[in-house]
Amino acid sequence: MKKYSIPLLLLGLSLFSSCNSAKSVVQNNQTPFVWEGANVYFLMTDRFNNGDKSNDLNFNRNKTTGKLRGFEGGDIKGISQKIDEGYFDKLGINAIWFTPVVEQIHNGVDEGTGLSYGFHGYWAKDWTALDPNFGTKEDLAALVQKAHAHGIRIILDGVINHTGPVTPIDTVWPQDWVRTGPTCDYKSFENTTACTLVANLPDVKTESNQAVALPPFLIEKWKKEGRYEQEIKELDAFFARTGYPRVPKYYIIKWLTDYITEYGIDGYRGDTVKHTDETVWADFKTQCDYAFETWKKNNPTKVLDNNSFYTIAEVYNYGISGGQDFDFGDKKVNYFKNGFNNMINFEFKWDAQKDYEFIFSKYSTKLNNDLKGLSVLNYMSSHDDGAPFDAKRTKNKETGTKLLLSPGISQVYYGDESARSLVIEGTQGDATLRSFMNWDAIKSNPETQETLLHWQKLGQFRKNHPSVGAGIHKQISAQPYTFSRTFSKGNYTDKVVVGLDLKSGSKELSVGTIFADGTKVKDAYSGKESVVANGKVTIDTEFDIVLLELKK
Repeated sequence: MKKYSIPLLLLGLSLFSSCNSAKSVVQNNQTPFVWEGANVYFLMTDRFNNGDKSNDLNFNRNKTTGKLRGFEGGDIKGISQKIDEGYFDKLGINAIWFTPVVEQIHNGVDEGTGLSYGFHGYWAKDWTALDPNFGTKEDLAALVQKAHAHGIRIILDGVINHTGPVTPIDTVWPQDWVRTGPTCDYKSFENTTACTLVANLPDVKTESNQAVALPPFLIEKWKKEGRYEQEIKELDAFFARTGYPRVPKYYIIKWLTDYITEYGIDGYRGDTVKHTDETVWADFKTQCDYAFETWKKNNPTKVLDNNSFYTIAEVYNYGISGGQDFDFGDKKVNYFKNGFNNMINFEFKWDAQKDYEFIFSKYSTKLNNDLKGLSVLNYMSSHDDGAPFDAKRTKNKETGTKLLLSPGISQVYYGDESARSLVIEGTQGDATLRSFMNWDAIKSNPETQETLLHWQKLGQFRKNHPSVGAGIHKQISAQPYTFSRTFSKGNYTDKVVVGLDLKSGSKELSVGTIFADGTKVKDAYSGKESVVANGKVTIDTEFDIVLLELKK
């Protein structure tokens, strides 16, 4: 959440070819998964794909809402369906992050933009249960299993800062659990953390060291569902093992890390991170690591690799230029030293207004110096950013090229790849960013298909080459614009050469010292092959982009 609440036939053949090549990519186990170069797909669970229409209405959520402020039917099964279809493979995605799926408040509230239900997942009522609108725990287990079979990691979205709003049927949590005021003014550390984001969004007292009992409504709910004894048994075991006091933050940390132990998810994106004391997240990461190792121990045949559990922080307005620190004005906080491997980079969409070399050099320099061993998550549009890079979707290919070829982790927001409209008439606030995925356009619109094909080619190139996101950038030539990326880890080395803004037809590119004379190379964008001669490659394609890799 934010700080507040071609001809057509040729095109078809290209898409078909892309689909086939994508299948072989999944079977290629030689390329290691490197978090720092990941291609992450971020989707709103309720707005992506409806895989089970029988769960579309629950808890009598049938009131008339503001436009795009009610549940639209997307669910966990819908995500799994698209994994099965190979949609993410074709797009070169190797990690999926989706909005929270825990049980939401049952009623709706109006925050000034029309009645809204918790379709977005950020209004928790019970962290230990899944909301039936999103699916069941069996659905989630199946999703993780399917994703892992495709080499795709799963990132859940974790909220510790606040509960859901109070309604006539959704009671406020006890006073020793939450505060209901004052509203944050963001002028200091305290006035960003010890406050509510907006009115009627109770703020969890994450700084509290006072032991608290479970809320009566939760006890009653668990008893009615026949799981009270089991939940208490697990809580007792957690507090006995950790020695933590029974304070609000540790209850929620326990509940969130259970999803790691039970399902083997690979990462968490922390929501509204700057609105709690940073030590909360350090403790969260400790328990995430413990839970991940426990899952690996209990599921040795399902372990994908030796990567550790991965955490991404949403610290609203953090930018890569700040390095490891975020400045509150009266206090600087290093979240990388408090539980996070990565921070969402709110600066990228502004840097993307500049030329390629400015972006690539800046990010490579920062990530290989100040942020070495760490990373940032770059995005062009998101679920609560009212000023995306290309709000009117007139720069679809440029958006994909800059995002997917930039150092750091790329975040593809659902529909970026298909130019899903971000301007929906009749919506208020961030609802305009949250329309249902435009599957019909993907099936029938040639222009949409051409845009998607571009994102698929770049995405697969990124997925196949960790050097693109995690490597060292070096400009080879300014005219024509050509650069290299190199990455090494252990015995693994990856090198690529990329040319952008090239002329159509025959073109000559210098490869610097990346590929020796006589080396056979392939342009991953066109499929054409060539041989390096005199430090150069000549290739004839209709495209203005060349993605050179070793021919296998």
